[in-house]
Amino acid sequence: MSVQTASPTRVTTAPDRRDSYPTRLARPMDLPWIHRQEAVVKGKPEDGPLSQEKLDDFERNGFLFEPNFLSADEVAELRDELKILLDNDTYRGKDFSITEPDSQEIRSLFAVHFLSQRFARLANDERLTGRVRQILGGETYVHQSRINYKPGFQGKGFNWHSDFETWHAEDGMPAMHAVSASIVLTDNHHYNGPLMLVPGSHKVFVPCLGETPDDHHKQSLKTQEFGVPSPEALERLIEANGIEAPTGAAGGLLLFDCNTLHGSNANMSPDPRSNVFFVYNRVDNVCGEPFGARRRRPAFLAHAPGQEWKPE
Repeated sequence: MSVQTASPTRVTTAPDRRDSYPTRLARPMDLPWIHRQEAVVKGKPEDGPLSQEKLDDFERNGFLFEPNFLSADEVAELRDELKILLDNDTYRGKDFSITEPDSQEIRSLFAVHFLSQRFARLANDERLTGRVRQILGGETYVHQSRINYKPGFQGKGFNWHSDFETWHAEDGMPAMHAVSASIVLTDNHHYNGPLMLVPGSHKVFVPCLGETPDDHHKQSLKTQEFGVPSPEALERLIEANGIEAPTGAAGGLLLFDCNTLHGSNANMSPDPRSNVFFVYNRVDNVCGEPFGARRRRPAFLAHAPGQEWKPE
């Protein structure tokens, strides 16, 4: 799937610097995607807890699922903490508290490692950070954190997208040196809206069309319309690689590359689905000015190394 970079036309004004992954374009490029420029796995088996076999799986697929990552007691403690946060009425109506598109049901709370000491300890747990350092090949910081909650019957789906496309365009993340860690806090079934991923899609970058609206995050965190790959590119990648949806008991860990295409269906069952989600970015890949937006998103969505944040 190696291709050459075409000459794109960008709508938004971006800083005068080299952009390896142009997106939010005025018209389609001549080719459907751009070949990834960074290595996927930067470390070796001796650098951390992941075996060569698991590193090879991550390299090939762009994600790795480890069941039983946390014990039942740890999961119960985190679920109790999740309930405390979701039941906190002072968070409703705040910019870091995202509700379902057509209700006041909270679907995500951002900057959760600042809201909760328990989730802060988990974000810094060596079992997580050791794996992330091993994959990324260097020291990291938490670029973003959140808890996701998809209630039974009411939890809506989310369009196919690459997180890196958003972080590059709207947060100014220069390169693909980030990994997401998602720990499932409820059993994941094929019918309660689990995360779906396209294996191998992390090896190409799919530019997206359309100028980024100001304050785009206010809409995109509910329903994403900009930063979504074209149906043609998605069809080709899915035909070549298929779709996988890791399922299993609560406590499993899903690690996935920042550029892996993923999305989810609505929860059609009475069983809620929840997870805690940490994004680790390498410290030498710190974000700057956005590549495809007029200004960066708020701090609750994109943290800097060593940054402190408090809800307003």
